[in-house]
Amino acid sequence: MTEEVNSKADRKDASIEVHDLEDKGTPIPKASHEWTTTRRELWWFYLYYIRTARVLGKQWPLWLQLRPFANLLYLAGYDPDQPPFTAPCSSDTGCVLPYLGRVRDINSIVLLTNGISFALQAVLLLVIGAWADYGRWRPNITIFFTLVAVGVSFAWLGVEDPSQWRAGVALYILGLITYQCSLTFWTAAFPGLARNLPEVRQSAQDATEGKISLDEHAAYESLARNRISNVSFAVCSAGEIIVLAIMVGILKGLKSDDSTENNTKAFSVLIAFSGGVWLLCAIPWFVFEKRRPGLALPPGTSLLTVGFKQTYVALRECMRLKQTFLYLIFYFLMGDVLNTTVTVIGTLQNSIVSYSTLQLTLLLLVGITTQFIGIYAFWIVQKKFRISTKAMLLFNVFWILILTIWGLIGVHTDKFGFKHVWEIWLYQVFYGLMVCPWYAYSQTMISEVSPLPQMFLFFALFSVIGKTSAFIGPFVSQAIISGSGNNDNMPFAFLFGLGAFSTIFLVLLDMRKSRLECDEFIAAEARREAFANS
Repeated sequence: MTEEVNSKADRKDASIEVHDLEDKGTPIPKASHEWTTTRRELWWFYLYYIRTARVLGKQWPLWLQLRPFANLLYLAGYDPDQPPFTAPCSSDTGCVLPYLGRVRDINSIVLLTNGISFALQAVLLLVIGAWADYGRWRPNITIFFTLVAVGVSFAWLGVEDPSQWRAGVALYILGLITYQCSLTFWTAAFPGLARNLPEVRQSAQDATEGKISLDEHAAYESLARNRISNVSFAVCSAGEIIVLAIMVGILKGLKSDDSTENNTKAFSVLIAFSGGVWLLCAIPWFVFEKRRPGLALPPGTSLLTVGFKQTYVALRECMRLKQTFLYLIFYFLMGDVLNTTVTVIGTLQNSIVSYSTLQLTLLLLVGITTQFIGIYAFWIVQKKFRISTKAMLLFNVFWILILTIWGLIGVHTDKFGFKHVWEIWLYQVFYGLMVCPWYAYSQTMISEVSPLPQMFLFFALFSVIGKTSAFIGPFVSQAIISGSGNNDNMPFAFLFGLGAFSTIFLVLLDMRKSRLECDEFIAAEARREAFANS
């Protein structure tokens, strides 16, 4: 249990007392019971995540879309040792295509396309990132991006011929953008759900009355956030096991392994089916989410300008929120390491399994099953021993570094380092059990170092930072691959070093100081010191 905070002397601004903080929106609000989180609302929140969960480092809808995209590139590409477009790709000599002004290896094309899409996401979130903090219409943002993303899923039905690979590039980029935006704004709702749980409200009341300390209440609310975050992953994993079992049946019915044409068509059918599942799971959340009131627009702003203004203010205030800034650096670097690691492994995996839709789906089924076991096991251990979010995240980061070492071994040997089919199966199990909890704990940590009234703004800011790092990593990795004579394992050296360095910032993070800094930030915002004249 964290240390108690029982006196005003522990705060930088001794004039800010518990009841004062209540009026300024910090940990103990006097909110209407109209906004109390109900069991039904919470379960619809979980249900939405069945189609949007991350598996093996990728959101599995996008993991599915990567398959036809990479498959189209492979079928459209040619052997670099032969004249252009005279010989099909070979697993021995490689596969290339002309892309953005030069002939590139298809693995580099995948990395470069990811980088472009992440850059576009960053720009978009800078414009609309703060919108969800204002008024009661914020759920509309999630609804809009979800519907567009579902539409992209169905559009894949019209892209099956290798000559359409450029259309595949466009759909893949659009899918990445709309999916990430819908996920960002959906995720940012969970801190409010946790705070409005009846038991968390009671804990807040006890803190207000002096029955427990502020730190005790903060620890209790933190555990509630972890519960929602981890249980949402566990529930979605269980649901996805059923969905993927149905997909295996679809693949059998389409005889996906009988021919290249059947395999390509199967990719498109699976994406459309998964889009339909997402829509079915999302509708209850659209209907039953309580439209809790947000902030009023700051003076002199409109919805067209508030995104840029608030992002600038958030970046500026992060320099005052020192602990938030430390986590921002860690999240930037480690997010880059993990996203790029998974992308590099994905390109290696694609070559090994030869784009078999059935085999890739079975691999995904194994990954989701182990993800369910891993995330729920992490949560059970955390709940039993009341371990902090930071400690759980540090344990998780250790296994991410082990993953980069695994790939690094393959730089100079073909015996190990994602070079064999058996390694890919082992990777699915390892990633699900030991690495996938990153996605639960990293987002919970964002909520614990961010001021609640501007939660959507800070989630968007962290998403922008994550997307910025995510397009830097692929650019660097594809340059490393090209510079090393197309050695696809060479980026792991860069990724291990960067991951080890980033961990320093997480170790330095002080959660108690972060809560105090957020309290003072919110009090300043209430006096218009933080958001005025900016």
